[in-house]
Amino acid sequence: MSENKTFINESQRIVAGILDIGELLLTSGAEVMRVEDTITRLCDAYGFISSDVLTILSSIILTATDRNGDIITQTRRIKSRDTNLTRVERLNALSRRIVADPMPSDMLAKAVEEATQVPLYSQLNNFITYGFNAAVFTIFFGGDFIDFCVSFLIGLGLYIYQQLGSKLRMNGILLNLLCSALMALSVVGLHTLGLGHNSDKIVIGNIMLLIPGLALTTSLRDLINGDMLSAVIGFLEALLKALAIAIGAAVVLTRFGG
Repeated sequence: MSENKTFINESQRIVAGILDIGELLLTSGAEVMRVEDTITRLCDAYGFISSDVLTILSSIILTATDRNGDIITQTRRIKSRDTNLTRVERLNALSRRIVADPMPSDMLAKAVEEATQVPLYSQLNNFITYGFNAAVFTIFFGGDFIDFCVSFLIGLGLYIYQQLGSKLRMNGILLNLLCSALMALSVVGLHTLGLGHNSDKIVIGNIMLLIPGLALTTSLRDLINGDMLSAVIGFLEALLKALAIAIGAAVVLTRFGG
């Protein structure tokens, strides 16, 4: 009885470790099919008789039957997602290693933790890159050097707006609307002071930083893979964010000109 109980607990820990990998993949920007395929392969590698996994953008549900015939069900609620393709690559490599040579639950938990310790760019690096990207987009859409400089400054401000909104845990759609409005207001204010020749190019350059392009691409991939529910949720989320961006900028530009 004691051995049986120990085995069940080990199975539960293994399932928890597998779900950790699936959750981290989903929250790092992986598509639904990749998450489900990875979880299924890991369950097979650990000798579970059967496994059924349902993944949508807001939840993962895994039910697995171990070799003792016990059914284990665990769920993960996904509250936020970002983009970290380096983490996705590391977790994929870890999954392949586990499939080739399954490890005990304690080693699995440690390996998952190590795989998630991806060196992040510094805040200063992200800050400068944000402004530079906005400036480059402004040049791409036809702005001049003065517009480049103004767009760089506004891009820095946009990064600060987004960081403050994230710390306040604002809804992503509302955050995009406010960031877009504040960005447009900054463009109008600086243009009124005589800074910037083409305010429309500056606005477009900064809006490019807010557009949820990856979310839309991922939803289309889910659609192609047949994951209709996740595809619809992802597409609607991307669409609402895009509308919020457009509304935020349009309200300010309509009210104050530009």
